[in-house]
Amino acid sequence: MLTWWMWMIAGFVLLVCEVVTPGTFYFIFLGISGLLVGLLAWLAPDLPAWMHWLLFSVFTGVSVAFFRKPLMKKFKLNEKSGHKVDSLVGETALALETIAPGALGKVELRGASWTAHNAGDQAIQRSERPKVERVDGLTLYIRNQ
Repeated sequence: MLTWWMWMIAGFVLLVCEVVTPGTFYFIFLGISGLLVGLLAWLAPDLPAWMHWLLFSVFTGVSVAFFRKPLMKKFKLNEKSGHKVDSLVGETALALETIAPGALGKVELRGASWTAHNAGDQAIQRSERPKVERVDGLTLYIRNQ
Protein backbone atom coordinates (compact mmCIF):
# COMPACT_ATOMS: atom_id res chain seq x y z
CA MET A 1 0.00 0.00 0.00
CA LEU A 2 1.27 3.44 -0.88
CA THR A 3 1.32 5.90 1.97
CA TRP A 4 0.30 9.52 1.57
CA TRP A 5 3.89 10.70 1.20
CA MET A 6 4.59 8.10 -1.51
CA TRP A 7 1.63 9.46 -3.49
CA MET A 8 3.00 12.98 -3.07
CA ILE A 9 6.45 11.97 -4.30
CA ALA A 10 4.90 10.10 -7.25
CA GLY A 11 2.82 13.20 -8.06
CA PHE A 12 5.87 15.47 -8.05
CA VAL A 13 7.88 13.02 -10.17
CA LEU A 14 5.06 12.91 -12.73
CA LEU A 15 4.89 16.71 -12.80
CA VAL A 16 8.64 16.82 -13.49
CA CYS A 17 8.10 14.32 -16.33
CA GLU A 18 5.61 16.76 -17.87
CA VAL A 19 8.21 19.52 -17.76
CA VAL A 20 10.86 17.45 -19.55
CA THR A 21 8.56 15.98 -22.22
CA PRO A 22 7.37 18.02 -25.19
CA GLY A 23 3.82 19.38 -24.79
CA THR A 24 1.75 16.21 -24.48
CA PHE A 25 -0.22 17.22 -21.39
CA TYR A 26 -0.65 13.73 -19.95
CA PHE A 27 1.88 13.63 -17.15
CA ILE A 28 0.51 16.84 -15.66
CA PHE A 29 -2.85 15.20 -15.03
CA LEU A 30 -1.24 12.06 -13.63
CA GLY A 31 0.89 14.22 -11.33
CA ILE A 32 -2.00 16.33 -10.10
CA SER A 33 -4.03 13.16 -9.51
CA GLY A 34 -1.17 11.68 -7.50
CA LEU A 35 -0.97 14.82 -5.37
CA LEU A 36 -4.74 14.79 -4.80
CA VAL A 37 -4.70 11.13 -3.75
CA GLY A 38 -1.76 11.88 -1.45
CA LEU A 39 -3.72 14.71 0.16
CA LEU A 40 -6.80 12.49 0.58
CA ALA A 41 -4.68 9.65 1.98
CA TRP A 42 -3.23 12.10 4.52
CA LEU A 43 -6.67 13.44 5.49
CA ALA A 44 -8.29 9.98 5.60
CA PRO A 45 -5.55 7.48 6.50
CA ASP A 46 -8.01 4.57 6.83
CA LEU A 47 -8.88 4.49 3.12
CA PRO A 48 -8.10 1.07 1.62
CA ALA A 49 -5.42 0.75 -1.07
CA TRP A 50 -7.96 -0.10 -3.78
CA MET A 51 -9.70 3.23 -3.08
CA HIS A 52 -6.41 5.09 -3.63
CA TRP A 53 -6.01 3.49 -7.05
CA LEU A 54 -9.67 4.03 -7.93
CA LEU A 55 -9.47 7.72 -7.02
CA PHE A 56 -6.19 8.11 -8.92
CA SER A 57 -7.79 6.55 -12.03
CA VAL A 58 -10.96 8.63 -11.78
CA PHE A 59 -9.11 11.91 -11.17
CA THR A 60 -6.78 11.23 -14.09
CA GLY A 61 -9.52 10.14 -16.49
CA VAL A 62 -11.82 13.06 -15.70
CA SER A 63 -9.07 15.67 -15.87
CA VAL A 64 -7.70 14.36 -19.17
CA ALA A 65 -11.21 14.19 -20.65
CA PHE A 66 -12.15 17.74 -19.68
CA PHE A 67 -8.92 19.73 -19.60
CA ARG A 68 -6.40 18.29 -22.09
CA LYS A 69 -8.13 19.44 -25.28
CA PRO A 70 -8.54 23.05 -24.10
CA LEU A 71 -4.86 23.13 -23.07
CA MET A 72 -3.76 21.76 -26.44
CA LYS A 73 -5.91 24.39 -28.16
CA LYS A 74 -4.65 27.22 -25.93
CA PHE A 75 -1.01 26.39 -26.65
CA LYS A 76 -1.75 25.65 -30.32
CA LEU A 77 -0.23 22.18 -30.29
CA ASN A 78 -1.09 19.67 -32.97
CA GLU A 79 -2.87 16.88 -31.08
CA LYS A 80 -1.52 14.12 -33.32
CA SER A 81 2.17 14.83 -33.16
CA GLY A 82 2.61 17.48 -30.50
CA HIS A 83 4.71 19.59 -32.90
CA LYS A 84 4.24 21.12 -36.32
CA VAL A 85 7.25 20.05 -38.39
CA ASP A 86 6.25 22.33 -41.27
CA SER A 87 7.09 25.28 -39.05
CA LEU A 88 10.77 24.45 -39.74
CA VAL A 89 10.49 25.96 -43.23
CA GLY A 90 12.50 29.16 -43.41
CA GLU A 91 14.68 28.33 -40.40
CA THR A 92 18.46 28.18 -40.58
CA ALA A 93 20.22 24.86 -39.92
CA LEU A 94 23.86 24.05 -39.21
CA ALA A 95 25.58 21.65 -41.63
CA LEU A 96 27.32 18.88 -39.69
CA GLU A 97 29.15 17.67 -42.81
CA THR A 98 29.79 18.73 -46.39
CA ILE A 99 26.74 17.97 -48.55
CA ALA A 100 27.13 17.82 -52.34
CA PRO A 101 24.35 19.18 -54.59
CA GLY A 102 21.47 16.67 -54.72
CA ALA A 103 23.03 14.55 -51.95
CA LEU A 104 21.89 13.68 -48.45
CA GLY A 105 23.77 14.71 -45.32
CA LYS A 106 23.28 15.66 -41.70
CA VAL A 107 22.32 19.05 -40.28
CA GLU A 108 21.43 20.27 -36.83
CA LEU A 109 18.27 22.24 -36.18
CA ARG A 110 16.59 23.04 -32.86
CA GLY A 111 19.09 20.87 -31.04
CA ALA A 112 18.37 17.74 -33.09
CA SER A 113 20.22 16.04 -35.93
CA TRP A 114 18.24 15.80 -39.19
CA THR A 115 18.76 14.15 -42.54
CA ALA A 116 18.99 16.90 -45.13
CA HIS A 117 18.84 16.95 -48.92
CA ASN A 118 20.87 19.67 -50.63
CA ALA A 119 18.33 21.19 -53.03
CA GLY A 120 20.81 23.78 -54.30
CA ASP A 121 23.37 23.64 -57.11
CA GLN A 122 26.34 24.37 -54.81
CA ALA A 123 27.89 22.14 -52.18
CA ILE A 124 27.08 23.04 -48.59
CA GLN A 125 30.27 23.02 -46.54
CA ARG A 126 30.48 21.81 -42.96
CA SER A 127 29.53 24.58 -40.46
CA GLU A 128 27.66 26.59 -43.10
CA ARG A 129 24.13 27.70 -42.32
CA PRO A 130 21.68 26.69 -45.07
CA LYS A 131 17.97 27.54 -45.00
CA VAL A 132 15.18 24.96 -44.87
CA GLU A 133 13.06 25.18 -48.05
CA ARG A 134 10.63 22.37 -47.29
CA VAL A 135 10.10 19.32 -45.12
CA ASP A 136 9.26 15.88 -46.48
CA GLY A 137 8.70 13.40 -43.67
CA LEU A 138 11.89 13.57 -41.61
CA THR A 139 14.04 14.95 -44.41
CA LEU A 140 14.79 18.66 -44.64
CA TYR A 141 15.35 20.16 -48.08
CA ILE A 142 18.00 22.83 -47.64
CA ARG A 143 19.81 25.41 -49.77
CA ASN A 144 22.57 27.92 -49.15
CA GLN A 145 21.25 31.44 -48.69
